[in-house]
Parts: sequence; structure tokens; C-alpha cells
Amino acid sequence: MFFWIKISHIIVSILLIVAVLLQNKGGGMGSAFGGGGGSTGGGVYLTKRGMEKKLYIATIVLAIIFLLLSLAVFITA
Repeated sequence: MFFWIKISHIIVSILLIVAVLLQNKGGGMGSAFGGGGGSTGGGVYLTKRGMEKKLYIATIVLAIIFLLLSLAVFITA
């Protein structure tokens, strides 16, 4: 059982990394590390639609699953 918890923990962590990296809103390396140009930091970003919203919700779900699996690894170790 512990083996499968660790394997699923690794898979969820990789999926979470991919989901976070796919949420990059701007173009270029500067915006990936917090820069956006201008005094407002890159403009206003108000609503999420379509695939962006699904990716945002998937990131939240993956983060919760990652947290629960981390607790499971800690408790069973």
C-alpha cells in the first residue's frame, strides 16, 4: 500500500508542476519570473474562461490531492 501512495504522490507532483507552468499568462521569460512591464505589472487580468478556468480548477484539485498524499506519506512512514 505504501508503495502505491508514493507512486501516486510522484505522479500528482509532476502533474501539479505541469499545471502551474501552463498557467503562464504573459510571453517571455521576464513575465514568468514576475516582471510584466509598465507600472501596473502587465495589465489587468480579471476573468478566466474556457480552458484557463479548467486548468485553474485542476491546479487547485491537484494541490489538495498533493497535500493529502503528503500527509499520508508522513503518517504511514
